[in-house]
Amino acid sequence: MALETTVEPPASALSGVARVLVHAGKLNAKTAEDILKSARERKVGFVPAAIGAGALQPADLAHALSTALALPLLDLAAIDLQKLPTNAVDQKVAQQFQVIALGKRGNRLFIGGADPTDQEVVERIKFATQLTPEWVVVEHDKLAKILEAQSTSANQAIETLAGSDFEFDVTEEDTAATEAQDVTTEVEDAPVVRFLQKMLIDAINMRASDLHFEPYEYHYRVRFRIDGELREITQPPIAIKDKLASRIKVISRMDIAEKRVPQDGRMKLKFGSKAIDFRVSTLPTLFGEKVVIRILDPSSAKLGIEALGYEKAEKDRLMAAIQRPYGMVLVTGPTGSGKTVSLYTCLNLLNQPGVNIATVEDPAEINLPGINQVNVNDKAGLSFAAALKSFLRQDPDIIMVGEIRDLETADIAIKAAQTGHMVMSTLHTNDGPTTLTRLMNMGVAPFNIASSVLLITAQRLARRLCENCKKPAEYPREALLKAGFQPEDLDGNWKPYRAVGCSACNNGYKGRVGLYQVMPISESIQRIILTEGTALDIAKQAQAEGVRDLRQSGLVKVRAGVTTLEEVITVTNE
Repeated sequence: MALETTVEPPASALSGVARVLVHAGKLNAKTAEDILKSARERKVGFVPAAIGAGALQPADLAHALSTALALPLLDLAAIDLQKLPTNAVDQKVAQQFQVIALGKRGNRLFIGGADPTDQEVVERIKFATQLTPEWVVVEHDKLAKILEAQSTSANQAIETLAGSDFEFDVTEEDTAATEAQDVTTEVEDAPVVRFLQKMLIDAINMRASDLHFEPYEYHYRVRFRIDGELREITQPPIAIKDKLASRIKVISRMDIAEKRVPQDGRMKLKFGSKAIDFRVSTLPTLFGEKVVIRILDPSSAKLGIEALGYEKAEKDRLMAAIQRPYGMVLVTGPTGSGKTVSLYTCLNLLNQPGVNIATVEDPAEINLPGINQVNVNDKAGLSFAAALKSFLRQDPDIIMVGEIRDLETADIAIKAAQTGHMVMSTLHTNDGPTTLTRLMNMGVAPFNIASSVLLITAQRLARRLCENCKKPAEYPREALLKAGFQPEDLDGNWKPYRAVGCSACNNGYKGRVGLYQVMPISESIQRIILTEGTALDIAKQAQAEGVRDLRQSGLVKVRAGVTTLEEVITVTNE
């Protein structure tokens, strides 16, 4: 008769936290394998399965992992939960992987968990936050209670949004479309309505400029652009993607039945006593419609020229140009560089009872009372050029063209500038000198450019350092000289700063500041234009006349402690 023997599985057959606990002597391999098998059947983690089976107490398990992995151990009962950065990790990820964000320091994010061997959560958090997660061991039972409380409070917050002081402006057509839906559909869509409201409120409170709703094959994500950087906020269930897109289309006055072509729309949100406009764009993708919502705050155009970050010499040049009775002022830069806000700020300064101002845009982003604003409508034949021709019969004093895209628009705008009108517009060029050569390449005669263009402003937006946490930085002298500082600038009377990161900012930055190249068209530059000189010739002459390029303007902000050297190099690295 053969004897029955029990073969204990080798610890090497186990993985993750189970192997660590076996090597630490807290579990034998057979018990660990049984717990692991049970955890897989119940679709739970090894740690809650081990605690549930009575194999280990939460406190003993946490101490064992902290010692074995040389990681810090934290008692969650001893910290102030109100000060935790709850928005640092998406709530869905936190609940799924049983982790909690404890704090940020520089580019590091400290996360608390009962299983610090889980690499999947590290990769998810690193991808979503662009921070480096570092583990802190916490007790499983205390963590579970906190996550349950956070989940309950989040659900209550969403429920109360339905009755909050928050409403959309809806037209009669929108109301009719909504009433046409049956009651069952409206009830099913109620969570989608509340989710959209919560996302918009969060975006406003977090100072976001855009919201991105992005469908993929197996997941759906929402990202906010905060201070120029996209940041993942949450991953709602993929099942809501079509209902959410339809809801946004209804309140944005789009065709909810059309899903094959891109659409543009607008909506307005009454947030307490404040009204905020949103520009909405949809785009058909492989797995559904991507929706991008741009937040258009009218108050941004009323901040004043000083709030935009112009240095005194630059501001004086710009103010002198826009006060002229006729001529052309151009604002240049890539998409998202703040051109529209700069133009609206200038228009707001010129908006007086005795001045007739007309704008044509695609579309009009900020509504300013007292200014006649026209939206381009290519389908109806209302192009930039057609609107400009009409403006000249409307007795305007100041004309703003959203963008000069072609020769016809450029010719009409320049003729308007030559016949007694102040014309403002934008171009997508890198700096001031290349703007002049771009106009010549379009086919505009050099004489017309020289006689009409008064000033060109090129601009970029750089992230502004958080005043609460910025710290002095040390850079080698060679690095500062290579960045563009002159030897006489390094006199020791100033110090650069670096981004640190705190609960009040976004990785050490809060808000943005403009970097500007303000180039008046002097007689010397006019002569270069007339002889069809190159952008290099114009840039050299502008430099001789004291015009800073974008890099030099950025270094002024570094010297003033407004931003970091790394940010300026990134933004102005042409």
